[in-house]
Amino acid sequence: MATNTHDLTCTTHDVFRVLANGWLYPAWVVGASRMRDVDDSWPAAGAQLHHSVGTWPALLDDTTELVEWHPPHRAVMRARGWPVGEAQVTIRARTTPSGCQVRIDEEPVKGPATILPRFLTTPMLRWRNAETLHRLGYLAEGRAS
Repeated sequence: MATNTHDLTCTTHDVFRVLANGWLYPAWVVGASRMRDVDDSWPAAGAQLHHSVGTWPALLDDTTELVEWHPPHRAVMRARGWPVGEAQVTIRARTTPSGCQVRIDEEPVKGPATILPRFLTTPMLRWRNAETLHRLGYLAEGRAS
């Protein structure tokens, strides 16, 4: 499993306000390029984000499903990105003296990515998720001010 943390100068509520807006998904998730639709029930468990990954003209349409939603501390998603596979992504936020700390855990759970050695996948996921948390932080901190 790849784990990253990032300290922010906003509240956990600010972070979860960004997560609750499904239309912002490609603004903070590295690799997601556009939103096609957001289920009306988002952010309820079972709701899906309909997004595309890649860049034009090589866009692939896929979905991310919300598995658990416990604001302002925990969200679990099942991100699909075929043909690479699927990953379980857990985002946690906890209050700190200067704001909050956000943690993201990502683990491949289905598809070709599950057979690759972890010493190859973990550094790539950590690199990508470091930027993902930076982007999430910009949105959450910007909404807080």
